[in-house]
Amino acid sequence: MGWFWSLVLKSNALAGPIVMLLYPLYASVMAIESPFKEDDQQWLTYWVLYSFVSLLEMAAAPVFAWIPLYSTIKLAVAAWLVLPQFRGGFILYEKYVRPNFQNVTGYSGAKLTESQRKFLATISPETRSSVAKYIEAIGPESFENLIQKELEESRKKRAEEHQQGAVENPHVE
Repeated sequence: MGWFWSLVLKSNALAGPIVMLLYPLYASVMAIESPFKEDDQQWLTYWVLYSFVSLLEMAAAPVFAWIPLYSTIKLAVAAWLVLPQFRGGFILYEKYVRPNFQNVTGYSGAKLTESQRKFLATISPETRSSVAKYIEAIGPESFENLIQKELEESRKKRAEEHQQGAVENPHVE
């Protein structure tokens, strides 16, 4: 029976980095390349949790060394977090990390529409921070109304300029 535990412990040395680093790195790059937001959230959540566990391990390494089969348990938990069938990272984040983060920081993380996200992607990080505070204060619906109003005014202004002949762009037919 001693050979079995020796095999289990040695397999963790190979399986651990594959499950906890190599596959998540691959899946993260695939998520970046995909047009969907959900996979981005899954992998960002995984990396947040992985970083948290790594920091915890650094701080409490002597304690974890005394836990029998710690590396095997850690590998099983990492597989639960990583495998898309379980979405463990997302579940853990929604149930524990997000509520505690909101309690500590007071940031509620207002839900944004796709057009709001696209708009925020076009502005500088400093402006984005100010807009995020504004959205938190007035709500995403009011922000959407403000964006729509500004777009309409911009379209009207361009139409008026075009009618007056003030805009002559050789690239526009």
